[in-house]
Amino acid sequence: MKTIYLECNMGAAGDMLMAALYELLDDKEPFRKIMQSLPLEPIEIDFQESQKCGILGTHIEVTVGGSSEDELTHHEHHEHHHHHHSDLHSITHIIETLPVSEKVKTDIAAVYRLLADAEAAVHGTTVDRIHFHEVGEADAIADITGVCLLMDMLGADKIIASPVATGFGEVHCAHGILPVPAPATAQLLQGIPVYGGSVKGELCTPTGAALLKYFVSDFGAMPPMAIQKTGYGCGKKDFETANCVRAFLGETLENKTEEVLELCCNLDDMTPEAVAFVAETLRQNGALDVWTTPIGMKKNRPGVLLSCLCTKETRETLLRLIFRHTTTLGVRESAERRYTLSRTEEIRQTAYGDVHIKRAEGYGVTRTKAEFEDLAAIARKTGKSLQEVKKETFHA
Repeated sequence: MKTIYLECNMGAAGDMLMAALYELLDDKEPFRKIMQSLPLEPIEIDFQESQKCGILGTHIEVTVGGSSEDELTHHEHHEHHHHHHSDLHSITHIIETLPVSEKVKTDIAAVYRLLADAEAAVHGTTVDRIHFHEVGEADAIADITGVCLLMDMLGADKIIASPVATGFGEVHCAHGILPVPAPATAQLLQGIPVYGGSVKGELCTPTGAALLKYFVSDFGAMPPMAIQKTGYGCGKKDFETANCVRAFLGETLENKTEEVLELCCNLDDMTPEAVAFVAETLRQNGALDVWTTPIGMKKNRPGVLLSCLCTKETRETLLRLIFRHTTTLGVRESAERRYTLSRTEEIRQTAYGDVHIKRAEGYGVTRTKAEFEDLAAIARKTGKSLQEVKKETFHA
């Protein structure tokens, strides 16, 4: 599976994400031409070679009217020099004029919507009344357009990122002095694993947070992957740690690894019929697997250990069902890692009708198996044995 892994040990800003992804391109010229032809005036986009702690990468400088985004924010706070603020409606109109595909336009608009929702939430107002400040107009549109365009050009099946460093301390912005992470950034990072880190300053910007929230499906350690390319997107500031977002492009194994929960309880005063009923009820309501184990309990009573596997999403439902349909007074939970083969299903046509064939692959193993009920139906209909039907199915 074609995967991009984003290492955000120094946070994430729009220009740094764009530069890291840009370095993953085999042919960079088409992207440069599109970015330098954006109908955003007066704007300049400069692709610069940059070194951070001896590591060579790319810094993409976006300037509006000769000033960078950092300088615009600084002027606005200290000199009351107001560049044009944009509302969501005017930004939507600008997006429609961009020389990119409809899919990329949809992505850009969705990222801006996340920003607008976050700004509205922290300012206690509605989306239609939000005016973007440090999320400016042309500079932020360029960053967001660049990242959305690069994601489309790279065509990865999955985007994964590390937990995000936010930095700590205070930041100067259009509203005054705010804590790090800025309120809009903190709002966007809800549900995403973050940490302060050792750097004083703003490492993750609202634009960076919105882009991560929109594109990244999983946050955590890098999965096993065969790396094909590595990109370094450099920030403007220098710290003791290399101020870069690092992007890896490669192939990850399609074998599925997932966290599952095991719920179990001991039962010594229920009939076999009642235990069978609750087991079937759990299966019908999202349990991945259900099984029973004979056990010996206090006073030498024979009992049953009822166990089921589930996801975090179905845990609450299954707990309620266990307490409702059993006599237990307590349920134990343990977290486990499950490794599974990738499964697909196909329909094979035979002289006796269609048979569903299940295929499982991964870890160097391939298995195929016919659906038992399909084979049994053919055996009943023809008078053949299951073995004969199976043999004919797999040689058909």
